[in-house]
Amino acid sequence: MDVRRPPVLLGRADERQALDRLLDNVRGGQSAVLVVRGEAGVGKTALLHYCARQAAGFRVAKLGGVESEMELPYAGVHQLCAPMLGRLGALPEPQRAALGVALGVASGPAPDRFLVALAALSLLAEVAAERPLVCLVDDAQWLDEASSQVLGFVGRRLLAESVALVFAVREAADERMLPALPTLTVEGLTDEEAWALLTSAVPGHLDERVRDRLVAETRGNPLALLELVRRMSEAELAGGFVVPSTASGPGRLHHHYAERVQALPRETQRLMLLAAADPTGDATLLWRAAQSMDLGRPAAAAAAADQLLEIDSRVRFRHPLVRSAAYATGSREDRRAAHMALAAATDPEVDAERRVWHLAAAADAPDEDVAAELERTADRVQARAGLAAAAAFLQRSLALTADPARRADRALAAANANLHAGAFDTALGLLAEAEGAAVDDLQRARVEQLRAQVDRASGSGHEVPARLLRAAVRLEPLDVRLARDTHLDALFASLVAGRLARPGGRLREVATAARAAPRPLHQARCGDLLLDGLASMIMDGGPAAEPSLRLAVDAFLANGISAGDWLQCGLLSSGAAVSLWDFNSWAALSSRHLEYVRASGALAPLSAALNAHRVLAILSGDFEAAVSLGVEEVAVKEVTGARKGSYGALLLAAYEGHPAEASELIAENAGDAIARGEGLGLQHGNWAAAILHNGLGQYAQALGAAEQAADETHGPMATGSVLPELIEAAVRSGKPELAIDAMRRLSATTIGGSDWASGIEARSRALVSEGEAADHWYTEGIARLGSTRLRPDLARAHLLYGEWLRRESRRIDARNQLRAAHGMFAAMGADAFANRARRELLATGEKVRKREVDRLGELTPQEEHIARLARDGRTNPEIGTELFITARTVEWHLRKVFAKLGITSRKGLHDALPTRARYRAPMPRTPQD
Repeated sequence: MDVRRPPVLLGRADERQALDRLLDNVRGGQSAVLVVRGEAGVGKTALLHYCARQAAGFRVAKLGGVESEMELPYAGVHQLCAPMLGRLGALPEPQRAALGVALGVASGPAPDRFLVALAALSLLAEVAAERPLVCLVDDAQWLDEASSQVLGFVGRRLLAESVALVFAVREAADERMLPALPTLTVEGLTDEEAWALLTSAVPGHLDERVRDRLVAETRGNPLALLELVRRMSEAELAGGFVVPSTASGPGRLHHHYAERVQALPRETQRLMLLAAADPTGDATLLWRAAQSMDLGRPAAAAAAADQLLEIDSRVRFRHPLVRSAAYATGSREDRRAAHMALAAATDPEVDAERRVWHLAAAADAPDEDVAAELERTADRVQARAGLAAAAAFLQRSLALTADPARRADRALAAANANLHAGAFDTALGLLAEAEGAAVDDLQRARVEQLRAQVDRASGSGHEVPARLLRAAVRLEPLDVRLARDTHLDALFASLVAGRLARPGGRLREVATAARAAPRPLHQARCGDLLLDGLASMIMDGGPAAEPSLRLAVDAFLANGISAGDWLQCGLLSSGAAVSLWDFNSWAALSSRHLEYVRASGALAPLSAALNAHRVLAILSGDFEAAVSLGVEEVAVKEVTGARKGSYGALLLAAYEGHPAEASELIAENAGDAIARGEGLGLQHGNWAAAILHNGLGQYAQALGAAEQAADETHGPMATGSVLPELIEAAVRSGKPELAIDAMRRLSATTIGGSDWASGIEARSRALVSEGEAADHWYTEGIARLGSTRLRPDLARAHLLYGEWLRRESRRIDARNQLRAAHGMFAAMGADAFANRARRELLATGEKVRKREVDRLGELTPQEEHIARLARDGRTNPEIGTELFITARTVEWHLRKVFAKLGITSRKGLHDALPTRARYRAPMPRTPQD
């Protein structure tokens, strides 16, 4: 029967209104994102067409996911961005390079996926600056993983750009792609709308009972309705004498299309299979491959006549289900022949990746030549598209490998790639395969090691140290270097797990094994020095570990350390400097580590580097920098999905001294740390609680928290900072015996003779002393700490000395110390300690003005961070790059900042945002500087 073309979009008033509102928002200068969800054929594509027609004055960009292209990295991003590459030069250089490499238009090291995503976001914003942009993504469920992540990132970060991003996703009810984005769920047509659609589609008589049955069986799915009536005779439609199948949904439609394909001539079926096997839609490539299969243009005529396939300058199927049906109905031999023809027709110089992909699809048995080429291609793919893409090629290579030894090696390589790409379940499956194919002890030990690495990366901290230790011991007779690296990983994991580590992975157990590990075969590397130093610190204490730790720190401070060593050991090198009480080396190492991580584009370790550097900024009294680093840390965690705790956030909240907010944060951290098996997180939470309560003068609570934190003294920050909190709280709580014991423990850890170590020890010793001895130690502590950048510790020394002097009835002397403390605390923003100093000053008879209300309190942390960066001369693109937003979004935030601060331009920021850096010394220059 002949079916008239139905209206482009029937009914759907609510859905059309939603899309109209979306476009209106974009016309008003705001971004808008929408995920249109629904089953196959329900009308999602028609809604995208409606959106395109309504987008008058917009630039319209379209792309569609292709099922057979799902494992080719950045295929979807290439569809979207390729027509816009003329604006690539407007992007910051790192983004420009990352996107160019990902899309294959430039060469370079593998870009971080989130840097590619930021580049795509910036490119869309650049294009939208000329006129509003609407991006329509059909069949998003078939996007390759890299493109799905990139576009999901873009959708989450769009804010003040004139960009609309609309996805159409076919998925089952229990599946959720792009879950964080606004959703519009499209159901079947109402009965009235479905009746109207059938009336327009059926030229003859349509029996009402047949009509109602069709609507009920298809649940109002428009495509299902049209495809079913297309194959029904007029008698069936008019009389209802044949009962239609009750099947519905994608399975029914797929079966329907399969029947239509199988009814076509044999040559047409083969041509449709060939077209379905090629995801590019390149007509020239299709005809080149078709020629090798003796298929000519007449073979396409029947498919075109049946409105299933159209070939002109591009290859277009009527519906994605037609493509799927055309491929599925072909025999295994036909599919192999199609992929072989496409491989032969693909230029190996221009598109080597797709060529070998087709060769792999054509293989029906293990093929070492193709497997080896896939393995080699994985390296090139990783350079362009990262580890997730390389992992896909390695898995294909594995599937075509027969030799057990090679199978084990390739399974290990694929597992390692999936581990670093974050695909933990896939990695574990590959490790099971590697274990089954392993032919030697080294392969089996590598399986155990990688399993432990997966556990560590996925967050099960309780068991990880023991598993890594077992793997390290097993590797010792097989690969000394790998064994020592694994011992260092185990030691780091045990430091993090702390008292939550399971037996076999406790700190002294791991350190004992590390000391017994084989020595390096050649010259010791930085990791070897760290392993020896940290193990010695744990087993023998700080003084015994000092020589090895100093060698390790000096090695990292010198030139010549590789970026890989910085990424692996940067945090531990900073920890070694802290253990030596060497603040300047810590500052230099932390700065260098952060620099390397940022330069590498490796966002997964960036949040940890930012967190560590934030702690440094807080102990320097630079709370402004700490807030800025925290905003960046949050931005990184948002885009990577990281769920790690933020020790810097805990410490900053404790020093700022607002009890309700700080206590809530500390309690939340405790629950998360226990769930993660992260004893170090619990320790930092208790340390923060001790600082908070000491600042508030709540010494009993401070003592309880400090005692819990001091149970673990092998963590570098515990020895340097928790014990002084314990001493202060114990003295103020009237428990001098606890303070004296903590003083003994502190003295055993203050190695190196630095001003930091001597100053903290002197200040603490003053608390447990009396008379002239106390006076001497307070003076010594202030002098020593005054030579460092440790502003909060210096201010606390002035405060403690002033409190002691007042109790000694030396009011004039007390006022001098308390004024210094109050001024420093107020300048930093340490409100609880500032109030404690103010109360002491009032007790001496001093009049102290209350602080004026700070208008900065009206700004969010992100707004304040953006405003300070702008005040310091950073451009909008530079700020956007740091926070993973666009320059237009930065400008949008600045407009809000100007309104809140009562200024009209950047010039006013200098007066409205006075720096708190009054007591901040400059950062030490690194040896490279």
